[in-house]
Amino acid sequence: VVTRELRVLALAGSLRREEGGAEETLAQRVLGLLIPRPSEDFDDAIDDDALAAGREISGALQGRPGFRLRNTPDGKAVVISAAHPIWNGDEVAGAVVVEESTNPILSVRSQALERLLVLTLAAFAVAAAVLIWFATRISTRIRRLRDEAETAIDGRGRLAHLVTAQDAGDEIGDLSRSFSAMLAKLSQHHAYLESLASRLSHELRTPIAVVRSSLENLKPAPADARVYIDRAEEGLKRLGTILTRMSEATRLEQGLASFERERFDLAAVVSGCVEGYRLAYPHQAFDLALPQKKAWVQGSPDLAAQLLDKFVANAVDFAAAGKRGEPVRISLSVANGMIELGVENKGPPLPEEMRGKLFESMVSVRGERRGEGTSAEPHLGLGLYIARLIAEFHGGDIHARNLASGEGVAVSATFRSA
Repeated sequence: VVTRELRVLALAGSLRREEGGAEETLAQRVLGLLIPRPSEDFDDAIDDDALAAGREISGALQGRPGFRLRNTPDGKAVVISAAHPIWNGDEVAGAVVVEESTNPILSVRSQALERLLVLTLAAFAVAAAVLIWFATRISTRIRRLRDEAETAIDGRGRLAHLVTAQDAGDEIGDLSRSFSAMLAKLSQHHAYLESLASRLSHELRTPIAVVRSSLENLKPAPADARVYIDRAEEGLKRLGTILTRMSEATRLEQGLASFERERFDLAAVVSGCVEGYRLAYPHQAFDLALPQKKAWVQGSPDLAAQLLDKFVANAVDFAAAGKRGEPVRISLSVANGMIELGVENKGPPLPEEMRGKLFESMVSVRGERRGEGTSAEPHLGLGLYIARLIAEFHGGDIHARNLASGEGVAVSATFRSA
């Protein structure tokens, strides 16, 4: 309350607000760093010239209410001041002045900005979570499609299974369905190629039989025709051998699942086979190294003998093309639950580019190196492929390497010990 002489008759209250007793949370502190809050640490004293220079007070003393904004003495806060005249009859006896800092208004503004910031961050977090979930879902589906596509074809180039077609209506679903349809067509084509050998064998045997019967009818012909008849018979024999070997691989592939497994001594099978090789190849020497104990294997002894036949036939052929005086070495060893059957021969080394595909179907080193190998029989590259199928049937694997001296080749097959 101010008199007309600008003397303060009464003064009550404070411009500073009382601080709340509750402690600020960590989130409130972080928001306080981002959005400044008004401080109550300011000087709320009234300057001597504030009353004299205040136009709201001078206006009130003249009978007109008024207000104004002023800074605190230290400049840290803004104060809004309102004055109203005190009437004593028809005269103004003084003025009532009410002052309040603008901090409450600034506090409301800061709280509104904090709420807006929190809502904005929450919206961004929700949007980021949705985007991350969507991106993760897409990447997971793409990775699953990639894994299925990689495992659809095994290491031997065969179709192991088809890609599962997804029902989704987006582009990834379309891609998976396209993959599935493409692999289904490849599967049909692969099945056709696998049955091609047996179909060709079946179709060609009839005209061969006709030609053979015709040649037999020509045998009583004059002596000059006999030479051509012999050549034709030799060609028919070679053609028949080709057809037999083509169908042999197909029959073995299809019949492996039906072979009955039994426990047998592989050492006894190898020993019996070697005795037969010494009779079948009288001009080739054989060295045999067997373990002291029995080599028990779960499988088929006939298939094991057939595998060794393929090894020895290749070894004898290339040993004759290389060093005739060197024996073919056949060894059998047992170690760490595995049995290894190996055949070594001195002769031309294995080309580096052939090591990775030597045991594939229709692959032959003789096709790469003309003139090596002395066998008169045709070679289709199916012998070692059949040997690989037999080794896999017995739970093992097959390998080929050049000897350390570089003067020959060693081929080995592993079997699981029973």
